[in-house]
Parts: sequence; C-alpha cells; structure tokens
Amino acid sequence: MSVAGTATNEKSETGTGALTAAFEAILLAAGRAVPAEAAWEALSITDGAGAFADALGKDPKPKDIVEALAEQLNGELEAAGRPARAERLAGGYRLMVAPEFGSVVAAFDRNRQSTKLSRASIETLSIIAYRQPITRAQIEAIRGVACGEVLRSLLDRKLIVIKGRAEEIGRPMLYGTTGQFLELFGLASLKDLPGNPNAKPTPVES
Repeated sequence: MSVAGTATNEKSETGTGALTAAFEAILLAAGRAVPAEAAWEALSITDGAGAFADALGKDPKPKDIVEALAEQLNGELEAAGRPARAERLAGGYRLMVAPEFGSVVAAFDRNRQSTKLSRASIETLSIIAYRQPITRAQIEAIRGVACGEVLRSLLDRKLIVIKGRAEEIGRPMLYGTTGQFLELFGLASLKDLPGNPNAKPTPVES
C-alpha cells in the first residue's frame, strides 16, 4: 500500500480532506510550480497536518510529505471526476489538466495563435536549453541568422534569462532557460530534456 493510501485510511482521524483542499487552494492561487518546502510551510498550520506527517514516519522531509499529499489529492480529484492533477514540475508542484482532457485543451490552444512561439523562437530556445549557458554569437553561429529580436521576445516571455557574462573579449552576455520554460514544456528539470550528448544542463532561475 502507498503512503498516501495509508493516509487515506486515516482520513477521518487526520482531517486529510481539509489538508488536501488547502493544498489544492495553494496550487490554484499560485498559478505556477510551488516548491514543496514553501507549500508545507503554509500547510503545516492546517488542521490534520501534524497527524498526516506523523503517519509517514519519523521526521519526514517536506518533499516527502508533499509528495504523499499530492498523491492523496490526485486520488481525490480522480475519484470526483475532476479534470486536474497535482504534477511535479520545475522543482515543485503545479495543478495541471488531467491527461484524458488533453485533446480538448489542445483544441483550445490551437485557437490561441497569438500566444504561440514562432519557429525561430522555438529553434533559438532549443539551442539555449541544450547549450546553456550560451552567448548570442554562439546561437547565431548555430542558426546562421541574427537572433536579437528573438532573444528579446524570449526574455519578455520570461522563458530565458541572462545568467552572467562570458570570460572573453567584450564580456558577452550568457543566456539560459528559466523555470517558466520548464513549466511551458512540462519538464520537472533540464535532465528531462530529450537525450543529447552535447547538452550541459545547469540550474535554472525562476
């Protein structure tokens, strides 16, 4: 039996329903991935929080507690036929659309043409994701075209960030991806990028 399953059997004693509802409320309000530590800091004052944590063993870490809580919440959401799931993304948890509703959401997204990334943006973003930290000159050498406007657009969308300056003549800026990039593409971390022997993942900045 899973940890969350154990917690389910004790639901009436620990007030798990109130705890999962509070967790769902946090994820709804945040609208972005919430780190486990931040979520548990807020949830620890909720009725039943202490009992839920104690049921997991001696001195469980926040990430373990929230992982079990997410599993519990997902079980309740699925049982109720709700279209959302708490998924681990970008080093935290975010409320996402359940897979079975993916086709409906995809159809909706196709109608939001103005928010789509251009092909040039996707190509540039891919290069940055796999080669970061990387300079503008290096990106343009790979693409074969200027990318100043594309970089500005990606910066505005907060999909990339300036991570520092290269130790070379002119000290050009170095670009890398952000937490919003991970969320946009449904990745928990840069390690989840499709395999590439040249990839050099580095910590992201949110």
